Amino acid sequence: MRKTLLAATALTALSAPAFAADLPSRQMAPAAPIAYAPAFTWTGFYVGLNAGYGWRNTKDVGFVNTVTGATTVFSNGDNGGFVGGGQLGYNWQSGAFVFGVETDIQYADFGGNRNFGVFGTYGNSGNYFGTVRGRLGWAMDRTLFYVTGGLAYGDVSDSIFGGNDTRVGWTVGGGVEYAFTNNWTAKLEGLYVNIDRGNRAGVVAVGGVPFAVTQGKNNDFGVVRVGLNYKF
Repeated sequence: MRKTLLAATALTALSAPAFAADLPSRQMAPAAPIAYAPAFTWTGFYVGLNAGYGWRNTKDVGFVNTVTGATTVFSNGDNGGFVGGGQLGYNWQSGAFVFGVETDIQYADFGGNRNFGVFGTYGNSGNYFGTVRGRLGWAMDRTLFYVTGGLAYGDVSDSIFGGNDTRVGWTVGGGVEYAFTNNWTAKLEGLYVNIDRGNRAGVVAVGGVPFAVTQGKNNDFGVVRVGLNYKF
């Protein structure tokens, strides 16, 4: 009996390694690497469109009868209307700071005709302006708050004397921009634009009588606009 028990024990000891080799491995499979989305950056070129409203205040216009010296003055009035155009620029981000440059060209319908009674009706259609500005912003992930300023140019004067009157000046403003995808951003922006201040003078004839005309130009105006940009 003892011999039989010893033989069974030896057989079990010899077969245990072979049985263990047949068992499935308990080694853990390597974990799949975790993919992280790249952080959003404002760096890059962009191009877009904008639309909004602009308004200004025109100065008085005086008509002086060169024979009698009688003066007729028409008071200033508010002009405002649609502005819209396109812009392109480049941003560079360092930490939370965003530095950029942007240029835009705008159609400006400050419109309306001014009626000067017997002296006629004059309009200011076909106005335009453009800017070349620097931008300095603070980014909170996909939201950018910025100030902007630089060169302004254009023709937004009344056309009493006819012809084009393109002048150069300056602009300053600010806004907020939000990136709702990695490529598309939307912005709300306000600008104060001062292209030129000065007076114009000329002569018009009414019923054969010459009148000296003086017109104060007020080419400073405000603009509020929304824009949509595509970032490359």
